[in-house]
Order: sequence, then C-alpha cells, then structure tokens
Amino acid sequence: MISSLRGQVLSIGLDHVVVEVGGVGFAVQATPSTLAGLRRGEEARLSTALVVREDSLTLFGFTDADSRELFGLLQTVSGIGPRLALATLAVLEPDKLRAALADGNITVLTQVPGIGRKGAERLIIELRDKAGPLPGADGVAEGAPQVRDQVVEALLGLGFPAKQAESAVDAVIAEDSAQSTPTVLRRSLAALGRKR
Repeated sequence: MISSLRGQVLSIGLDHVVVEVGGVGFAVQATPSTLAGLRRGEEARLSTALVVREDSLTLFGFTDADSRELFGLLQTVSGIGPRLALATLAVLEPDKLRAALADGNITVLTQVPGIGRKGAERLIIELRDKAGPLPGADGVAEGAPQVRDQVVEALLGLGFPAKQAESAVDAVIAEDSAQSTPTVLRRSLAALGRKR
C-alpha cells in the first residue's frame, strides 16, 4: 500500500492534486483544507490511502496520519465508501468529527452531504468507541491571517490572479473571521465563480 507521497506539486484541481514522485505524476484526491495547504511548484508530503477497486486504483491524500486513519475508520461503517468518507473529512475536521461521535451529535454529522439521520446514527453506534480520544482542549480555530494565506495560496494554485484571489478571500473573511480554511475556500470559490 502507498502510505505517503513526497514530491513536487505539479497542479492543483478542485478535488485533487498531482504530485510528481520520481518522474511519475500521482493524482491524489483530497479535501479543500488539504489542497489549501499546497502550492504549485513546491514540495508536498501527504499521508495517503490507496483504494483498490476492480476498475480503478485511487489515491486519497491527507495532511497527517490522523486524518488518514479516520478516513479508513469511516469506511468500516456500512454504506460509507471512500468518496463519502472524504466528504465527511472535508466538512468536519478530525476533532469536530470525534466530538460529534462522542457526543452522539446527529445534527453535526448530517451536515455532510450524503449522510442522513440513519447514516449518522449508524456512524455514532459503530464509531463512538473507535474514533479515539478527544484532544484536551476543544479544536481551536485557526487564526484568520493563517487561513487567509492558505486559501489565497490554494486559489493561486488553481490559476486565479493574485489580486482577484486576495479580494475574494478578504471579502469572505470580513463576513466572519472565525471561519475554517475549507469554509473560506468554498465561499471564495463560489464568489469567484459568480464573477466569471
């Protein structure tokens, strides 16, 4: 199994990154927050999970081994495949996901597109004791400057002009400075999409 990749980022798409390792470009599916931390032309190191199907080999990439382990754990639940597991980690950061499972919070889990009430209940029943301990402190929101830099870099990697990317991100953060990186990225992309 390919458990990690380290190499130069060749390109960044909306849902994947291409990382060149030893002359081979690996397409890696990833969450918006993972993609936001990457920059075209720079070296990246990703923890990865290889999902083998009859007709495909798909690599999924994460910033850390913790997210990769949760990705694998989510797929042990009936009805949760790799795409839905990745969507779950795109909407809920690992700490928030663990807290929702530990608290039996169906409302938080059903924020994930594709997970209804029954799916959320199944996740809680099957993963409550397996998801691992919660950190001592609740997940502290990243600072707005750090989020801004990460999202601007991600948008530059997607080919948006610097001024356009910066103004879109600044407008989104001005609405609410406590937003997470994935939320700011999604809203910035939506705003930029309307301008095109």
